[in-house]
Amino acid sequence: MAIKSRKFYVVWKGATPGIYDNWEQCRAQVEGFEKPFYKSFDTEAEAKHAFAGNMWHYLKTKKQPLSADESGTGPVWESLSVDAACSGNPGMMEYQCVHTKTKKQIFHQGPFPDATNNIGEFLALVHVLAMLRKRKQKIPVYSDSRTAMAWVRNKKAKTLLKPTPRNTEVFELIARAEVWLKNNPVDIPILKWNTEKWGEIPADFGRKG
Repeated sequence: MAIKSRKFYVVWKGATPGIYDNWEQCRAQVEGFEKPFYKSFDTEAEAKHAFAGNMWHYLKTKKQPLSADESGTGPVWESLSVDAACSGNPGMMEYQCVHTKTKKQIFHQGPFPDATNNIGEFLALVHVLAMLRKRKQKIPVYSDSRTAMAWVRNKKAKTLLKPTPRNTEVFELIARAEVWLKNNPVDIPILKWNTEKWGEIPADFGRKG
C-alpha cells in the first residue's frame, strides 16, 4: 500500500495564521472564515519560506489554494457544537452547547416560553462566541441552522415572533446578542454541520421522530 506523503499547510489569513502539519488543524483555521488564504506544501522548508514571503506570489501559481472540503473527511472533532429544541412554534425553547467529540455539555439555557427554534439556534451561537472570546479561545463552532448562521453574519435576528408578556426575557436576550455582535468581531470559524453525511449534530436534544 502506498504511503501518503506528509503535507504542510500555510494559513496566511484565517482564525490563527501560521504553519500546520496536518489538514485537520489547518481546516479548523479556515472553515467558516470569510475569504481565508491558505495552501499546502510538500516540505516544511517550503512552507516556512512561503509564510515569511508574499502570499500573492504563491496564490497566483498554477497550483490552486486548497478547497475547504479537500479532505472529504468527517467533522473537525476538536470543536464545539450548538443546537436548540422547541416544543411548538412558538413554544418552550431551550438551547445548549457541547464538545463535539465527547458530547460533554458546556452550557444549557432555558426553557423559555413563547420562543422559536431559530431564536434558540441564534442565541446559542452568540452565547458560545461570547464565551470563547472571553476565554481567548479560537476553536470552530458547529451549527446545523443556516438561518441562525445568517442572522449572526448580519448581526440581526430577523424573527417574525411577536413579543408577549411571557417571552420578555427572550427578547432581552436577543437584544443583548445583537449588541454584542455589533461591538465584537466574529473571528471564530462557524461551520455548517453536515447532517446528511454525519447524522444529528452532537448537541441535538434527541427529540425528533
